[in-house]
Amino acid sequence: MVKPYERKINYYETDKMGIVHHSNFVRYMEETRLYYMEKQGIPYESIEKQGLLIPVIGIEVKYKKAIHFGDTIVIQQWIKKMSSIKFSVFYEMRDKETGILYATAHSEHCFVDENLKPVRFKKEYPDLYENFALAALEDKAELEKNRE
Repeated sequence: MVKPYERKINYYETDKMGIVHHSNFVRYMEETRLYYMEKQGIPYESIEKQGLLIPVIGIEVKYKKAIHFGDTIVIQQWIKKMSSIKFSVFYEMRDKETGILYATAHSEHCFVDENLKPVRFKKEYPDLYENFALAALEDKAELEKNRE
């Protein structure tokens, strides 16, 4: 499993209450996905060069505790569901020092071409599919190991 993404909270990401504005969680998820893909050897730039895009088709965030300016968060992500057309990514956002859970989230994505037409990822991009599938299997194995 890829080491969690780490990020310090900037002042401009907070609202008048000094709490991270909810819209930033989606940004954190995207930063984490791009980090994860790069660490798995499948940087997004290489995917786009092949004419493939991976839009978000659904997103959910469950807020557990407020994050404040200056906090450092670690975000663990894993691919939980995957098919030849779409996949789901799950996230846990925690405090770096205490491990306190700030939020859980998941995002759903599909594979499309440059004309935004759905792509059968497994059939049309077998090498990339194998990389994603391997990452998902590694994530699943690590999650099961951690549950024991």
